[in-house]
Amino acid sequence: MFNRFGSTRAIRVLLVLLALPLCQADDIRVAGLSQPVEIIRDRWGVPHIYAQSVHDLFFAQGYITAKDRLWQIDLWRRIGTGKLAEVLGPSAIDRDRLARSVLFRGDWNAEWRSYGPGTREIVSAFTDGINAYIKALGGARPLEFRMAGYSPGLWAPEDCLSRVAGLLMTRNLTREVKRAEQVRRFGMAAVEKFFALDPPAPADVPRGLDLTEITHDIVRVYEQAIGPVAFSTEQGSNNWVVDGSMTVTGKPLLANDPHRPVQIPSLRKTVHLVAPGWNAIGAGEPALPGIALGHNERIGFGFTIVGIDQQDLYVEKLNPADAGEYLYRGAWKKVETERQTVQVKGAPARQIELRFTIHGPILYEDRARHRAYALRWVGSEPGTAGYLAGLAVARARNWNEFVEAMERYHVPSENIVYADTEGNIGWQAAGMAPIRKNWRGVLPVPGDSGEYEWSGFRHAAELPRSYNPATHFIATANHNILPPGYKIPLGYEWALPFRFHRIEEMLHAKKKFSVEDFERMQQDVASLPARRFQAILRRWAPEPGTREAKAVELLLAWDGNLAAASAPALIYEYWMAQLPRAVFGPEIGPDVDLETLLRALEEKPDPKVLAGSLSQALDQAGHEFGPDMTSWQWGARHQIRFHHPLGVRTFDRGPVARPGDAQTVNATSGAAFTQTNGASYREVLDLSDWDRSVITNVPGESGDPESPHYDDLIEDWAAGRYHPLPFTRRAVEAAAVEHIWLLPPVAAAK
Repeated sequence: MFNRFGSTRAIRVLLVLLALPLCQADDIRVAGLSQPVEIIRDRWGVPHIYAQSVHDLFFAQGYITAKDRLWQIDLWRRIGTGKLAEVLGPSAIDRDRLARSVLFRGDWNAEWRSYGPGTREIVSAFTDGINAYIKALGGARPLEFRMAGYSPGLWAPEDCLSRVAGLLMTRNLTREVKRAEQVRRFGMAAVEKFFALDPPAPADVPRGLDLTEITHDIVRVYEQAIGPVAFSTEQGSNNWVVDGSMTVTGKPLLANDPHRPVQIPSLRKTVHLVAPGWNAIGAGEPALPGIALGHNERIGFGFTIVGIDQQDLYVEKLNPADAGEYLYRGAWKKVETERQTVQVKGAPARQIELRFTIHGPILYEDRARHRAYALRWVGSEPGTAGYLAGLAVARARNWNEFVEAMERYHVPSENIVYADTEGNIGWQAAGMAPIRKNWRGVLPVPGDSGEYEWSGFRHAAELPRSYNPATHFIATANHNILPPGYKIPLGYEWALPFRFHRIEEMLHAKKKFSVEDFERMQQDVASLPARRFQAILRRWAPEPGTREAKAVELLLAWDGNLAAASAPALIYEYWMAQLPRAVFGPEIGPDVDLETLLRALEEKPDPKVLAGSLSQALDQAGHEFGPDMTSWQWGARHQIRFHHPLGVRTFDRGPVARPGDAQTVNATSGAAFTQTNGASYREVLDLSDWDRSVITNVPGESGDPESPHYDDLIEDWAAGRYHPLPFTRRAVEAAAVEHIWLLPPVAAAK
């Protein structure tokens, strides 16, 4: 064991096995199954499902998901299908209207085909399994439903194909409005200087666009509708893969930690799916069948957001004499209208109207100016339910089949890294990429002229990809991934490259890597921006003997790691929060990114600005933590709290002190120094032996507050500890704590 895992991992695994309780067993008869299905739950709450047919496999996944996460997936179903007002009341009507307006309205046969063979059958089996669990409750309400005062609803397969989640992941729309407001307020010269496009390009104002008409009101309801749901009671990710020349085993290692809201229940659910044609393990969104990232017997895969521009806002001219018409290419066209009924908690049912132009759903109307604002986005196309194409990826057995599956991967746009047991590694930028022939998509466009239309979509083969590169590794972190000389304009807005450069730095620092090395890399909180800021400070000396001089002394002696216990880390973060306004003024400052700020300070470190902003930062920190700055700790301010959407305090967890910030590999972003986003799920996949792979999924695998797996992974996650991801039958049985047999109503003895 020591040779296989290394001493640290051997001790950890041995302790886990020794601590395992006796395995519990249950037999449950379920209408809808054709043959018995075996479910083994491991110590960390992960269900390993063994079925004799694909139908029974996904039926069982739906059943066990409902058992573990029923309230969460019911809430997601309501969010996606526009049925929140039924349980939240009138405040959710606008949100429901938007959700219904972006539901798929095209050819349903094309929709199902686009995800791959058998998808309709898989999704139907999955929702049948959810419904079987709900029916088995016999009208009884699980705890969360009792407290919220409603019952779970039954599912239709189409509920898994809703589009609202995709809006959050294709959010260029709000940036178009923001950029238009910036051009209007600051002028084009200032926008191109302080908010430049990447790759560099002019942000030309489309012909016929009146910037005075573009205000935040257009997207106010839209932003509310894609935000978190709360009852009245920075997105990003990292991944990297190395080939066997860079590992201790001689086989690839793959690491992935997608960054999304860190919440309770967890955004993702881990599952192992075994049936004829299936043996895949990993995580996905619990309201969908299959997995989105993980591995099968031959390949491993993980993703980060690419950021392809998949949305545009069209300004439509309404007929002053008839708001039911809009102008398009010189003629008045009828606004397509659909009336629906929304059931509303505590109020009469409400009639709503969904309105569409040729470009898509109308999000906002300004009747005084005779304008309507319509969303054109890839979600109206077949095959754009987020992550469902993962069903095709999880069945790929080699690079060629993986690349073929990439043609089906439309939303969200992802950097998907790949490794296989033969030793190959690869990467594909995947996602539906609109073709804009004569414009860039960075500002709203007039809808009436017909000049600004999409001209189809790129094939996956046209998007960046790499296979067995000479560097022996591939890494992405939401940064600009366009290869040198690549001319296709996928987008102009990317995450800053600090995380990517730090990953690159660590991959160059060692010749042979282990799983433990990748764990440490995912937990890394070295700040490259902090190092650059230290270089700036070496060119400036505050007045000796002052508290400002003491603060600078601490910063210059600091290692640049944003550790939770670090005093210099807190001083740095508080100071950086003050600097944008101090350098650029109160208008432009809040919108300027960190790279632009650092460049300005490197070019001209104004002593007055540095002194004044540092004094303000120290005033704030001293007020909160006392005068002794050596006792300050970044984690005393930078924390995460797991707030349950129901608003029930006994369901909440935390606070937990956190290291890092938005620009560290262990990304812990959020407003006001509080972490709200980051990696709730992490995986490190070992292609030499799948049983040596490890994961973490905070706060736990169950959404049931009464389950031991509701919050059992928080402590390990906070400490940077991982747990095994058993894959072989032997490893699964060794980690088993619960054994469930799902049986048909009349079944032969197992």
